[in-house]
Amino acid sequence: MRTRPAPLAALAAALALLPSAATAQTAVPPTVALPPGQYQAVRTAAPPEVDGRLDDAAWALAPPIEGFTQREPEEGAPASQRTVVHVLYDDAALYIGARMYDTAPDSIVARLGRRDADVLSDFFLVCLDPYHDRRTGFYFGVNAAGALYDGVLYNDGWDDSSWDGVWSGHAARDAEGWTAELRIPYSQLRFRPADVQVWGINFRRDIARRQERAYLRIVPSTESGFVSHFPDLVGIEQIRPSRGFEVVPYVTSRAAMTNPPDGNPFDDGSELEAEAGADLRLGLTSNLTLNATINPDFGQVEVDPAVVNLSAFETFFEERRPFFVDGASVFEFGYGGSGNNFGFNWVNIDPFYSRRIGRPPGGVLPAHDHAERPDATRILGAAKLTGRLGQTSVGVLSSLTGRSDADVVLGDVVSSVEVEPLAHFGVARALREFSDGAHGLGGLLTATHRDIRDSLQLGFFNAAAYVAGVDGWTQLGDGTWVLKGWASVSRVEGSEAQIGRLQRSAVHYLQRPDREHYRYDPARTSLTGFAGRVALDKARGNWMVNVALGAVSPTYDLNDVGFLGRTDLVNGHVFVGHFTEEVGRVFRNRTLMAAAFGNLSFDGDVISNGLWARANGRLLNYWYLEGGVFAGLPSLDPYGTRGGPLMWNPGGYSADVWVSSDSRKPWQLGFNGFFDVGPTGPAYGGGVDLTWQPKSNINVSAGPSVRRIVNEAQYITTRPDPLADATYGSRYVFARLDQYEASANLRVNWTFSPTMSFQLFAQPLIASGSYDGYKELAEPRTYDFHPYAVVGEEGGVLTVDPDGDGAAEPFEVGRPDFRFASLRGNAVFRWEYRPDSTLYLVWTQQREDVEALGSFAPRHSLGRLIDARPDNVFALKLTYWLGR
Repeated sequence: MRTRPAPLAALAAALALLPSAATAQTAVPPTVALPPGQYQAVRTAAPPEVDGRLDDAAWALAPPIEGFTQREPEEGAPASQRTVVHVLYDDAALYIGARMYDTAPDSIVARLGRRDADVLSDFFLVCLDPYHDRRTGFYFGVNAAGALYDGVLYNDGWDDSSWDGVWSGHAARDAEGWTAELRIPYSQLRFRPADVQVWGINFRRDIARRQERAYLRIVPSTESGFVSHFPDLVGIEQIRPSRGFEVVPYVTSRAAMTNPPDGNPFDDGSELEAEAGADLRLGLTSNLTLNATINPDFGQVEVDPAVVNLSAFETFFEERRPFFVDGASVFEFGYGGSGNNFGFNWVNIDPFYSRRIGRPPGGVLPAHDHAERPDATRILGAAKLTGRLGQTSVGVLSSLTGRSDADVVLGDVVSSVEVEPLAHFGVARALREFSDGAHGLGGLLTATHRDIRDSLQLGFFNAAAYVAGVDGWTQLGDGTWVLKGWASVSRVEGSEAQIGRLQRSAVHYLQRPDREHYRYDPARTSLTGFAGRVALDKARGNWMVNVALGAVSPTYDLNDVGFLGRTDLVNGHVFVGHFTEEVGRVFRNRTLMAAAFGNLSFDGDVISNGLWARANGRLLNYWYLEGGVFAGLPSLDPYGTRGGPLMWNPGGYSADVWVSSDSRKPWQLGFNGFFDVGPTGPAYGGGVDLTWQPKSNINVSAGPSVRRIVNEAQYITTRPDPLADATYGSRYVFARLDQYEASANLRVNWTFSPTMSFQLFAQPLIASGSYDGYKELAEPRTYDFHPYAVVGEEGGVLTVDPDGDGAAEPFEVGRPDFRFASLRGNAVFRWEYRPDSTLYLVWTQQREDVEALGSFAPRHSLGRLIDARPDNVFALKLTYWLGR
């Protein structure tokens, strides 16, 4: 029974509860004995000022958290330096305060970099699993110079740094070491609504000079996962998930000065434009977030690297546009269950490749003298819903791209032609996890619809495309082994001309004359296929084992909103590896790996097989070594004739090596080299990576490389000829290609403060290719050729005689000798003048020079490149974050 105090006693008790300026929140609450694996967060009424210094009285309320353990370099040993962490919270945010004691404070490495930049520095990180699902979470970090790091955690061990939250963190150094303070608003997290919260939490500290990484709770090298090992954070009560609302309006301006062809009536070499739009983020529920855009700006700050691609396959470029990068891990398909996803000569399958949305218009142009087509398809709007429904993570994306027209002129006639139809792209993803992530089952749907109005484009675009897939995993026994897999079906629809073109593309090559199954059908108006893979993975222990079997049917296609390199294969491999973190007499750690693999076509032909081995390790002096060997065994080649009959591949072998110096030093040196001896001829090359850190906030790097590739059988063209009985009525023409390439990646990163930086990037590339020794494939399934006699040459066109005194008539083939030189680069000034509000100033330059000559003359090409007239683009972008 509670008694009521006397009035004076009650007044005295009330006054005692009022904090004074000198004594507010300085008393440490009674210590609460917690079970092992739990740590206490304490509510505060007066949150600390986040300035990096632990001088606020509130920090005395929170019990100290310490006892870090090394993960590297001495796994299991106590951390060499003491770390003490405190956790506070209030109704709006979580606060982390950390004291990193250091017996040699003058040796603290404090290198400044832009947000999420990979710089070697002393570092503190907090990892959170606020949903407490033991699979996903967030991380927030600050290094000793005050640079910020954040990202998301998923699949119990993977991370994605593309997410940028709105939070604050600062660091300070003193005579005892350094300190860090972080404020993480609940609006940036997702957690269940409950009066009493239990979150997963872990802390990491890096000591750069010792290459030491320590955690509050380490995951031994013999174990798998990461989030599932987090200890519990308790004590958080009476808080509510925030349904945050954010609006980020933007304005951009762009000035381009280019060099159009003479006489082009559409382009005078100058262009000035301005745009405005906004990105929106709304918390629909505590666990579901809607992202939307109005007239979005999807311009890239970084430029794609220049490549010389003479193969039949598309080059894959990474996505860098913020709207698509943010939350991209939700749409990952087929990789869950464990961190090992090896693929040896397996095809690159990505059901959602966001660079398809807003790509350059891909339609064909009619005959013309001059033309002007847009650089990119305009994205009219896009929306994305991501989050969780119970134990199910969900993601839905919808985007509408506008119709794009090109202006063309032929003689005196000017007209406009559609080169990209109005299109809608949709992606839906769901993944359900069971038994704390021991099992998972997910699904994926994608759909593309196009409104094609120009009859000319009916033969160049699919009218509709769909992909459906399921994936999942299950842990066996104690979780040491994981069985996982996925399956998918696809369907594309379009005109006979378009589906015929699709069947003949390098992804399918259904027109190959020696096919027994899945043959080319010119009357088709749709194409349906399937793909799938199953793998058994050893997820724990120093021994790694991965066995996989997969198949992609010849008619599977997902390139409307995905990325698919090739089809028609049944692939399998066996992989075994061993790693150790124990420091030995030579290495600090080391890994040995080996694999055997093979591919069959759906006709049962062996189209590739080989053996692979690789090793890497870090020496006691912190240098890093890596090398590998590969042996390709004899097989058949379905791609050499570009849709013609199979060729024989006699096999070959290759090796490569990589060496890098101690990354703690101001000067860092890396070297890589390779050689390849195969049926097509030798290839070899190498490069040097040199990095200089003159000051803690300046990083300069240069990466020159050279290579030579000799291809004795480079495909040139296919020439129909009914006299070519041995090769199905066509002559498959090849030549010897001698190719040289020299390039360099040059970077300067100058970080003025954690919120202000300047970057300079330049990539010069010089390449040449010389063709000779023209010939034709003698018979299918061989590597035998009949040489041609050159009987004439004029204007870069050769006249060749395929059979000497035979009945075949001479014919012309192009001589595609080339010298190519290019320079791509940009300079970016970035200033985050308030949280998530940024000013960008960007200058991009591109210049190139092409000659119909095959000899490699780098000095000559470089001189012509310097004299070439550049295309310059200057851009300004200003964003302003509004939210709660």
